[in-house]
Amino acid sequence: MTSTAVYTRDLRTELTHLRSASLVETDAPTDNSGRGERFSPTDLLATSLAACMLTVMGIKAAPMKVELEGLKIEVEKIMLTEPRRVGAINLTVHVPEELAALDIKSKLVLQNTADTCPVMRSIHPDIKVSINWGRWA
Repeated sequence: MTSTAVYTRDLRTELTHLRSASLVETDAPTDNSGRGERFSPTDLLATSLAACMLTVMGIKAAPMKVELEGLKIEVEKIMLTEPRRVGAINLTVHVPEELAALDIKSKLVLQNTADTCPVMRSIHPDIKVSINWGRWA
């Protein structure tokens, strides 16, 4: 088993990663009867894409002797209705100045790694994913 999810109360859950005992709490968003005081489940879906991209880029960057510290991805989740679902995820990559100076081959290798991360490959094709690579474009 990987994790557990327990409904606590007031539209909140507590998620536990079993190996580490790390906890994440969720809350329903304000537009769906919640208080929006924690990540919503759909926030986690969208944000896990950015986390996955950064993680696999870090794995790929290590043997390249490239340090990714400070690389940041902003996440915008767009919800649709009928049925209520994530319709789009917009990502904006913020590249620190020292990484912007990487050679084009290294940038392309890291970008391709991110674009093909496991979460990206798991997202339903009806969800439109847009990535603005900023300085790496």
